[in-house]
Amino acid sequence: MDVTSFGIDHDVLLRGVYVSRVDEVGGDFVTTFDVRMKEPNREPVIDTAIMHTLEHLIAIYYRGNKEWADKTIYVGPMGCRTGMYFVFKGKLTPSDVLSSITSSYEYVLNFSGEIPAAKANMCGNYLDHNLPMSQYESKKFLNEVLYGIQPENLEYPKINYS
Repeated sequence: MDVTSFGIDHDVLLRGVYVSRVDEVGGDFVTTFDVRMKEPNREPVIDTAIMHTLEHLIAIYYRGNKEWADKTIYVGPMGCRTGMYFVFKGKLTPSDVLSSITSSYEYVLNFSGEIPAAKANMCGNYLDHNLPMSQYESKKFLNEVLYGIQPENLEYPKINYS
């Protein structure tokens, strides 16, 4: 079974920005980043309304960003609700994306107004949003992780099977 995340030691995984996988698709590379906002199994997971709002706002941020719009394939929540997946074109490292990921969370923190596409005809669960708590979680992630990120927040701890 080759599921990258199943080989990561979630008992010691910290919040951070990790390369989850690099895939070759039609001669081009695609990099999936694990943007881990919560320590798995040690912190409460993020509520679905908060994750949904993060998804909408971060996707809007990237689609409207001149440098990243054409490189962005997907931004969305992890099923375990401890973070987000960011998928970009190219063979990238955390240092290649750290500035833009930080800026995307700053965008959420400073956002005001109506959540983009939070309408019945545009979203499958348009009432399930929480902007204030999305901003709280963004601020916490920025201040506690992204602004002072360390090497241990950038490299996965692997499970030692021996």
